[in-house]
Amino acid sequence: MAKKSLFILLIILLIASFFRLWKLNKIPPGLYPDVAINGNEAFFSLKNRDFKVFYPENYGREGLWMWLIAFSFSICGVSIWSIRIVSAVFGILTVFGLYLLAKELFSSLEFKVYGLDSEGVALLSSFFLATSFWHTNFSRIGFRAILLPFVLVFYFYFLIRGFKTKKFFNFIISGIFFGLGFYTYTSFRMAVLILPFIFVPFWFIFKKENCQKKYLLLVACFLIATFFVALPIGIYFLKNPQDFISRATPITIFNAENPLKEFFKSLILHLAMFNFYGDPNWRHNFSGKPELFWPVGILFLIGIFISIKESISSIKNKNLSLATYNLLLVSWFFVMLLPGTLTREGIPHSLRVVGVIPVVFIFAGLGGVKVYQFLENNVKSKKLLFSACILFLFAIFLFEFNKYFFVWAKREEVKSEFTSEYLEMGNYLNSLPEDFEKYVIANRSGVPVSWANGIPMSAQSIMFLEISKYKEIKSNYLLPDNLNQIKIEKGGVILPIIFDENIFEYLKEKFPKGQIKKINNFFSYEIR
Repeated sequence: MAKKSLFILLIILLIASFFRLWKLNKIPPGLYPDVAINGNEAFFSLKNRDFKVFYPENYGREGLWMWLIAFSFSICGVSIWSIRIVSAVFGILTVFGLYLLAKELFSSLEFKVYGLDSEGVALLSSFFLATSFWHTNFSRIGFRAILLPFVLVFYFYFLIRGFKTKKFFNFIISGIFFGLGFYTYTSFRMAVLILPFIFVPFWFIFKKENCQKKYLLLVACFLIATFFVALPIGIYFLKNPQDFISRATPITIFNAENPLKEFFKSLILHLAMFNFYGDPNWRHNFSGKPELFWPVGILFLIGIFISIKESISSIKNKNLSLATYNLLLVSWFFVMLLPGTLTREGIPHSLRVVGVIPVVFIFAGLGGVKVYQFLENNVKSKKLLFSACILFLFAIFLFEFNKYFFVWAKREEVKSEFTSEYLEMGNYLNSLPEDFEKYVIANRSGVPVSWANGIPMSAQSIMFLEISKYKEIKSNYLLPDNLNQIKIEKGGVILPIIFDENIFEYLKEKFPKGQIKKINNFFSYEIR
């Protein structure tokens, strides 16, 4: 790598780190229960030395994320920051991995014949990813989905490198990454559908070179590595088939009256999410805004058009290598859209299709290089062109930075979506004397958690705040039907998750010496 490219890459990685680490403890605000339960189960797994390949609570989650959080807890202690730093690190590594993958893809001789600058595509793609609101957001929340883009970029990097070099090592590493993918996020399972678009064309390439035996041995290494890495979770699903599709079943298009109609509706919405109307969920996106900043969105459209066009023309011209690389990108995009397009709830859904993030920015990088080459051939002043490009990239940096940290992060809708009031409740309970009897009334709906005696998911955030301070759950958590179990002899507090006048009336009758207190955005009943 030239010193100039290395310097630019380091700047991009610094930008990626800044976007993912700055104010990580405060932004996003609050602690969403889906993140809190990951922290809680990671803590108990570490404490009890009981690590699972699959955690069935909350519709089920693959185990790798909990293992990584537990590792973070063992080093940094139990905190919200310790959860989010895992997301941030993998987000940063994905930016680096995208650079490696894009450079490996576009450094092929076939692309060089077309005058494509592989270094330019790689650097531009990684810069767009580094500053992306979409990827930055999921790199800071604490969702396990951030592992999916990471696994995909390194899996494809080592696989493409393996086919180029014909070295077994690359296929083994690629197989390890592919096997690990099954422990990351449910959407990864769709990645299996991309395999034929890679392995079949490369079979013909190797056959043309009379290297069929080598091909079979290399692919065997990949499959064996994948098999042994994925074997534990595969055995789990064989024994617990209900957990394999439990999360997707309620929202799939196949449960609709007209699945075909729902599919095309979802497909159109997901294709439009990049440039026209994005995810409406404030937790995932700036509600309704396109997933891409409009100039990057235009470059993405140019890039995907070029790739589809080259796929068709290279197949017609029997240019197998060029067809293979373009088919990889195109198939990756459409296959990893399927986790979104096969569902009908909350669409377009930027979290379910998180697997398309790397390839979307590869297309944007490809489009950016093509536009630059066009301008370079038509603009006389190279200094003016270079200055304009720097200003363009700086404008993207400023826009995305401002959008995420100063506009989106301060919205009241965002605080609500991340249940910032639960964070306040947990901190409030932690501030009370330890000898206080503390009761939390879980009167907000949510998926019941079996290890928490059926208490809904909504209480997980408060539980995590207690665990982070006391290394155990201190309060008593009750359902509204069990108020008669409250016993306070000296001092105590009763905290309904949401305000309910009937609950407070009951508490007044049972504990007449107590009083209702308003603390920030919630109410408690204190008995002193």
